Amino acid sequence: MTKPTPDYLLTEIDVETAKQIASIDAADDSAISKSKGKGKQSSNLPFSLFVKAVEQAPIAISITDKKANILYINDAFTSVTGYKAAEILGVNESKLSDKCTPRQVYYDLWHTISRKKIWHGQLVNRKKMGQRYLADLTIAPMLDEHGAISHFIGMHRDITQSHNSEQQLANQKQLIESVINASPVAMAVLDENKRVVLDNQMYKMLISELDKSEPALFFLDAIEADNGSIWDGPNRVRNFANHEIRVEGIGRRGTRWFSCSGNWFAEHDACADNFFVKQSRDYLLLSINDISQQRRQQENQQIQALRTILAEEEHIRSIRETLLGAMHQIRQPVNQINAAIQIMAQRNDSKNKPLQDLLGQVQQMGEETLETLQRCVPEIPESAVVPVNLNQLLHEVMLLYSTKFLANGVVVDWLPNPVLPSILGSANKLRMLFKQLIDNAVNALNRASSRERVIKISTSVEHDWVHVSIADTGPGIPVNQHSKVFEPFFTTPAMGGMQVGMGLVMVKEIVNQHNGMIGIDPDYRNGCCFNLSFPICPKNITAVNIHE
Repeated sequence: MTKPTPDYLLTEIDVETAKQIASIDAADDSAISKSKGKGKQSSNLPFSLFVKAVEQAPIAISITDKKANILYINDAFTSVTGYKAAEILGVNESKLSDKCTPRQVYYDLWHTISRKKIWHGQLVNRKKMGQRYLADLTIAPMLDEHGAISHFIGMHRDITQSHNSEQQLANQKQLIESVINASPVAMAVLDENKRVVLDNQMYKMLISELDKSEPALFFLDAIEADNGSIWDGPNRVRNFANHEIRVEGIGRRGTRWFSCSGNWFAEHDACADNFFVKQSRDYLLLSINDISQQRRQQENQQIQALRTILAEEEHIRSIRETLLGAMHQIRQPVNQINAAIQIMAQRNDSKNKPLQDLLGQVQQMGEETLETLQRCVPEIPESAVVPVNLNQLLHEVMLLYSTKFLANGVVVDWLPNPVLPSILGSANKLRMLFKQLIDNAVNALNRASSRERVIKISTSVEHDWVHVSIADTGPGIPVNQHSKVFEPFFTTPAMGGMQVGMGLVMVKEIVNQHNGMIGIDPDYRNGCCFNLSFPICPKNITAVNIHE
């Protein structure tokens, strides 16, 4: 039986419309009767409750005929559009439409609901007072007992404010991404699992330029080697700024310098599980600034200053070596005279007393001469010991020797480890060490008859040690003399009767001062190869001084 149509629905609508509403009620009665037995909950609810649910629903609901003429609205419809029932009933839904909505949208809408399917989308509508608003609309066809479309029910809400907020957020995100991508600094955001979750264009360029699948991990490993763990542990480094990393070029790519900074920040978890109990995740923002051009300019200035400093130090060391050489030459006969005096004293021969006295005078004069020469030996000033990069020092020495290499037809095969941890040392002393070894290599090549004139210099890292290898294609040194070449003024026939002098003695002393090791590779057959090892710089070390 058809229920009576409410009076407010009959306001300003014709009888035909009233019949349609009655048919809606009849269809509703039929649907309710059919639903009995399908679910206890729906069969036990009164029909009036369904009516109140629609009337009081917080979403705008309208029911139309097949031509979209409005037959029913609820209170929320009036709140959203401004239209009361008396003003909109019997009017076509197009009353709400605004020309901002493309025709294609309406075509898709009607094409969908005409095929008895539900359509959902967004339209630009107009309120009673003319304000435009964005409607999130769902339209569903209502079918009669024969399965034919009898009415349409529409449900929509005003999403203008939420859309504005979402659009502003999207605009801000796009603005931030544009700024980041336009930045000349490579940037990457990493989560706590060391995964890059966001990067910019400059970072993507580093992937191909450095031939690293994830440059961020490459740089962070280098930073951890100097500063300690970034990710976990009691000594975790939270933030760092302007940490300089030198990356050696491979092939035709030259050496590059990068300044790295990192800042941790927290992001609240958007998961529904953590809605009431806030959880956050930590992320690391890593910025990588290419400072190669500035460092090359600084390097050119430093090389000029180093030439002067090393020339002065070399002059001082040459004076020291000359005086020490003279002392060495004097010490031998003085020791022989002292031995002769001791022999005569043991024999207690009075006939040799005048000779013994004379030898004693000569010995005393020799000792006085040695003391005088010792006072004349110039002192080498103490040097500050700080973390230094051996790749940088070797590169500087090779630049200083570039003219000498060309003049002697020497080819340098430079094979550095791409990133080398720092060692604790005196930069000036280590430069003198490498300079002396390269000097020896060039001199060895000048004595060699081989057409191949190559000096191979390489660096590597193993456990807590930095290794340096300096090899040449010269005549080499016999294995039985490897340890003797570090003795003062050692002379070897294999080296053409040349006196090694104090050069390798100085090298040995500098290595010992740096708690390192030096030796000649006994298995190297193409010349001579010096292998040096230095302990990696401890974390958070402070500068100290060492003496010559």
